[in-house]
Amino acid sequence: MDFEQINEELFGQAQHLQTAYYKKVVPGSKKSLGVKVPVLRKLAKSIARGDYRLFLEQYPCEYLEQDTLKALVLGYAKDELPALLAAADAFIPQIKDWMVNDAFCQNFSIARKHRPEVYEWLQKYIETDEEYPQRVAAVLLMSHFLVDEYYERVLEVMNRLKHPGYYTKMGVAWCVATAFAKYPQATMHFMRDNQLDDWTYNKAIQKMRESYRVSDADKKILLEMKRNGGGQ
Repeated sequence: MDFEQINEELFGQAQHLQTAYYKKVVPGSKKSLGVKVPVLRKLAKSIARGDYRLFLEQYPCEYLEQDTLKALVLGYAKDELPALLAAADAFIPQIKDWMVNDAFCQNFSIARKHRPEVYEWLQKYIETDEEYPQRVAAVLLMSHFLVDEYYERVLEVMNRLKHPGYYTKMGVAWCVATAFAKYPQATMHFMRDNQLDDWTYNKAIQKMRESYRVSDADKKILLEMKRNGGGQ
């Protein structure tokens, strides 16, 4: 599938109402065609069966959906781990919004087969001082590392993601709330002794209390644990 065919398929699925929706929920992103994510996933799977490296390196991205396609292709591509990590390293600096960020992180399922190597690779994004690379760390860990062998390390990493940007803080809160749903006792202990700023801490509690996977008893305790002055 060449670039012209990809764009023909993409532009042919454009919807005006979806464009308005993306403009509202993905502020600051590139302009949108209005193509729904299931359509992008189907197209990304087809692209990934071809020369995914050429696509990632040369496909021009003027629209939000084109960036999202690249994010999804990275997850569907079949290759050796070093090649996929190198492709991810080239892609991550291009991320400028949460939709592309999270599409990459949640679809990068090869991390589940190679957790030790991917966890080590992630360290540079944990230590960076940039907003979206830190969100990559938070959302990728949340998506693929909340398992018995790693959840304690995931929570420890959330203490280290200190970028003040909204999307890093939201990523951390989301990860901690998801950890609570899976490992409530350990995450409750974390909530009683952590280095999160007040806003992120309270946002994590808000997300926990909104979750159907958290018991009513825990929700009551969490409400009492909110910090004053932290918002939410």
